Amino acid sequence: MQAITYPDTVERWGVLEIRIHAVPSGNPFTDCRLSGLFTEGGVTRTAEGFYDGGDTFVIRYMPEEEGRLHFGLEGGPVFADLLPLEGTCLVTPPSGNNHGPVRVRGTRHFSYADGTPYLPFGTTCYAWVHQPEELQRETLRTLRDAPFNKIRFCIFPKHYDYNYAEPLTYPYEGTPCSTEGLDRSTMQRFTEEKAGSHWDFTRFNPAHFARIEKRIADLAALGIEADLILFHPYDRWGFDGMGTEYDDLYVRYCISRFAAYRNVWWSLANEYDYIRTKTVDDWERIAGIICRDDPYGHLRSIHNGPAFYDFHKQWPTHLSLQGTDRYRSVERTEELLAEYGRPLMWDEVLYEGNIDLGWGNITGEEMTRRFWEGVLRGGYAGHGETLLDACDEHVDEAVLWWSHGGHLKGESPARIAFLKKILEEVPGQALRALPGYWDVIAAVPEAEPDSGYTLFYFTYLRPLFRDFHLDADRRFEVDVIDTWEMRIEHRGIFGGDFRIPLGGRPYMAIRLRPVDR
Repeated sequence: MQAITYPDTVERWGVLEIRIHAVPSGNPFTDCRLSGLFTEGGVTRTAEGFYDGGDTFVIRYMPEEEGRLHFGLEGGPVFADLLPLEGTCLVTPPSGNNHGPVRVRGTRHFSYADGTPYLPFGTTCYAWVHQPEELQRETLRTLRDAPFNKIRFCIFPKHYDYNYAEPLTYPYEGTPCSTEGLDRSTMQRFTEEKAGSHWDFTRFNPAHFARIEKRIADLAALGIEADLILFHPYDRWGFDGMGTEYDDLYVRYCISRFAAYRNVWWSLANEYDYIRTKTVDDWERIAGIICRDDPYGHLRSIHNGPAFYDFHKQWPTHLSLQGTDRYRSVERTEELLAEYGRPLMWDEVLYEGNIDLGWGNITGEEMTRRFWEGVLRGGYAGHGETLLDACDEHVDEAVLWWSHGGHLKGESPARIAFLKKILEEVPGQALRALPGYWDVIAAVPEAEPDSGYTLFYFTYLRPLFRDFHLDADRRFEVDVIDTWEMRIEHRGIFGGDFRIPLGGRPYMAIRLRPVDR
């Protein structure tokens, strides 16, 4: 076995992996320093290495320029016979659907690093990577055919309603609390007391993180962004309250393992304000580590429970939100865009489902409406599903997409795919709200707001017709869109004053496209 191995070539925005075999000493997660300096395009970046179990240490790097990449490796005493070392690798053009990492475009939208617009159509499967292998594969098969190009999920396992099973692995060496024979109500005590768990927070379980990075790579192959949730409050093992030293060690380990994957986003927390063991100063410190140690500047945010985070801070690249009252979420999009001046993701707009919890039983029609309204107001919405089958005998053990993945049962994904196709045909693939209407939501292309291209969405209102009074010198191709039945009816070319029948049905839209004079 060679002591140091790395490929001769790697594609742009791919993963260059350098593997170093050495006998570890002490605690290899804390005592064996390893780093690489990578130079391309006149810029040098540092990537920290990590211990991957056995005699294996790894450094990963994502090249951002084509051509010859030069690197130097440095390490502590355990690598004395191997390092320092210099090497090169040829970076080739990207292939397939590799457009690079997603970046912020302007102040409200996104694009890939190669300039291709990115329209985030996300979904949530919090604990899918902690499920049995076959269920994970089923989730990937579902995502392959679904409209979603972003998925939120947790690195730590999750303990919550409908999700009390033990995960496949744990992130640390140690022993978990035992829940054998406990009923659902008694489970809550374990969330509060973390009873019986014993972990060494200085020693990670590489198999746990290796499975997650394999799924990140699987998602990248499908063209799907991996929105990684670092912390969450739904925990019975003590991972949400490790303390400053171990929190920081964990975050740095995640960066060293995951940051080289182009499709990674960082979510500091899901419902950060329910994590009572951390303060705003803690979140700011963790954000500072990510900003300092992630060489690629991946997208960063934090998700709320009852209270929005202060997105006036400099480190968040975008807003990751759920509504803070029962009825209004996407309806606030324009207001929040104006206040914070950065892209807005409604990552949780409640869930299409029928479970007994109020956040998990909206209809497919309502989920679809929230997508349309969020997008036309200039933001983006996220999907989730919590549907039980009527034949489920043991509902507490049911497989729900929102937590476990599997297959989709709801009516909204097909309608979301229909909306996505319509948006991909918008000039510039980005919308902004058109003010001046009180009874309809109107939007125009961000790149060409005065072109005449306009989308009107009537939500759950059901007008019989709509009158227009436009420039008599211009002509527009008019389409009526039934957003629920997924039909587009071409009504003809009009100008000046005209009336478009709508049939008195809800969830209708009208599209005006200018006709060249």
